[in-house]
Amino acid sequence: MPPATGGGLAGSELRARRGRCGPPAARTASRDVAAKAAAPSPKRSAVNSQRLEAAGRWALLALVTLLSFATRFHRLEEPRHICWDETHFGKMGSYYINRTFFFDVHPPLGKMLIGLAGYLSGYDGTFLFQKPGDKYEHHSYVGMRGFCAFLGSWLIPFAYLTVLDLSKSLPAALLTAALLTFDTGCLTLSQYILLDPILMFFIMAAMLSMVKYNSCADRPFSAPWWFWLSLTGISLAGALGVKFVGLFIILQVGLNTISDLWHLLGDLSLSLVTVGKHLTARILCLIVLPLALYTATFAVHFMVLSKSGPGDGFFSSAFQSRLSGNNLHNASIPEHLAYGSVITVKNLRMAIGYLHSHRHLYPEGIGARQQQVTTYLHKDYNNLWIIKKHNTNSDPLDPSFPVEFVRHGDIIRLEHKETSRNLHSHYHEAPLTRKHYQVTGYGINGTGDSNDFWRIEVVNRKFGNRIKVLRSRIRFIHLVTGCVLGSSGKVLPKWGWEQLEVTCTPYLKETLNSIWNVEDHINPKLPNISLDVLQPSFPEILLESHMVMIRGNNGLKPKDNEFTSKPWHWPINYQGLRFSGINDTDFRVYLLGNPVVWWLNLLSIALYLLSGSILAIAMQRGAQLPAEVEGLSQVLLRGGGQVLLGWMLHYFPFFLMGRILYFHHYFPAMLFSSMLTGILWDTLLRLCAWGVASSRLARGIHVVGVLSLLLGTAYSFYLFHPLAYGMVGPLAQDPESPMAGLRWLESWDF
Repeated sequence: MPPATGGGLAGSELRARRGRCGPPAARTASRDVAAKAAAPSPKRSAVNSQRLEAAGRWALLALVTLLSFATRFHRLEEPRHICWDETHFGKMGSYYINRTFFFDVHPPLGKMLIGLAGYLSGYDGTFLFQKPGDKYEHHSYVGMRGFCAFLGSWLIPFAYLTVLDLSKSLPAALLTAALLTFDTGCLTLSQYILLDPILMFFIMAAMLSMVKYNSCADRPFSAPWWFWLSLTGISLAGALGVKFVGLFIILQVGLNTISDLWHLLGDLSLSLVTVGKHLTARILCLIVLPLALYTATFAVHFMVLSKSGPGDGFFSSAFQSRLSGNNLHNASIPEHLAYGSVITVKNLRMAIGYLHSHRHLYPEGIGARQQQVTTYLHKDYNNLWIIKKHNTNSDPLDPSFPVEFVRHGDIIRLEHKETSRNLHSHYHEAPLTRKHYQVTGYGINGTGDSNDFWRIEVVNRKFGNRIKVLRSRIRFIHLVTGCVLGSSGKVLPKWGWEQLEVTCTPYLKETLNSIWNVEDHINPKLPNISLDVLQPSFPEILLESHMVMIRGNNGLKPKDNEFTSKPWHWPINYQGLRFSGINDTDFRVYLLGNPVVWWLNLLSIALYLLSGSILAIAMQRGAQLPAEVEGLSQVLLRGGGQVLLGWMLHYFPFFLMGRILYFHHYFPAMLFSSMLTGILWDTLLRLCAWGVASSRLARGIHVVGVLSLLLGTAYSFYLFHPLAYGMVGPLAQDPESPMAGLRWLESWDF
């Protein structure tokens, strides 16, 4: 018999030949069987598709991250001199390296990290950081800039991942990343020793973590859920630890958490015990953990800054007693105030300072033209006063005079040690505060008139009690007018050296503005006591530091030749901020947003409000939308709504603030508006493409639309990049300038 294979042919080939030679029906069945055998299963196709999609996401993330780091680190060392607020934050980094106490209106984490980066990169803390334009020379500054650029570089991948999670769309995430990568403003802020890139890093980390733990809602209490929830709390502590603006992202996470818990409470499939577990988890991770970390940053701050420095005068005498090098640290001074003592008098309200005078007079037309009396936040020999009896000019320190203590209710004079003029008040109006009386220095060599007499009172004490240094809370009542010595806290103009106004208020209500204590006390006739008992506890230090920061924040004033701005200026990119240089021979850096990016973001906010309102109303009215359109609408309303809320929370509160504002305050909000732009345009382009019958044409509309936005953003960056990377040579009005013809708004002063 012949072989089973049919003359040596392979079985498969024989079967194929038989199929070809068989009847048509048999051939068709054979082809169907072969096609089914060759085609992959639907399950395998789905897995392969998911793998390809995941690989594409990771490849794009790597590309976005690489481009972000490349743009932020390019020419990082230029210019080789101080730019704008590097004066402050570089100097504060030096203070940490030198362990010198200072005062700033922001929490300490950002400055601590800058100081740590400088220390690890070889900076020794000796550069003075006196003013913008000073050359760094041999000092190592690139490490601190590099740290800020490193954190600023992560903003783009964080935004990419956030939008990807909210929209489930790679084009939306890619468009968002391009908007932030090619924005000249974000680039500029990331390249210098500033708090802004550190703050925005923690804000975006908190936003990403919140979105990620929301996406794990179907797996509560799993390891990824706990990880992202905890990371949200850590990021919130970081944001608040850099600036109080971090409160805005805390508010957003708080609103999201309340909504989440409310939804869980309405889910009847969950027991109340499970809901309680959810509540407990959020309390632990979003309240307890951030507060513990935030408090820990202050503990480290106070531990590191243990030496007396320029910030001492902003704080109470008890606070200063813990700083080595301060005259109150481990010091011993006379306990009770006596006539003839040389003293300093400090206002108990935080950030008011010491009673102070100097040889300058009040200008013509402002009350009596007598010697100025102010409060001053720093220790100075012009803070020294001699306490004397009101009715004698004899020297109480004369050895023949017996020691006589000052008591509650005594009538005294305070003679300024440097100028020998007496603390004086009269019925002339104070320079800034209406209905308060002016306070001056008056007299010659301690001889004045009855308007120099003050009654000293200890708060909540009886007549005759001695006055204790540092501990007694005292008031000075003017004998003739009956007013109380105090400080309004208002900053005097340049004629008053921008020190704080001192007034005598006829309103006798006790406030911290009119309560003082005696701090320094020099009297060789009296025995000394140790001041170790004054040192405050950590909770007292923490509370006081926050009171001083809040008051300092509210009292911020613009520096010379500096452009301030208003919140309505910011979204329209109305005016930038000069970082460095002004002349054609200077290295000029100008903080200005990429106008194409910023105006597209502004248009996107308006379009979102319009389209989102239309979709929300249609869905509320029960309109039957196709499944694909309804899915896109949900992405737009939920994902876009989340980032729109972030924009609003980081923008609108500035309209309520009384402090001075600058252009850079808008950049956290700008991050959210860029994410909204990415989600909106991707969704709108998909909706436009959905209406086209041909799937190939629909895909083309979407691809062309996204590519047009990407290329337009990149080209505008090419035009405006000299603003961020710096330029030397002709100014913008010169045809030879790289910025010639690009001054699209008159308010741009580059």
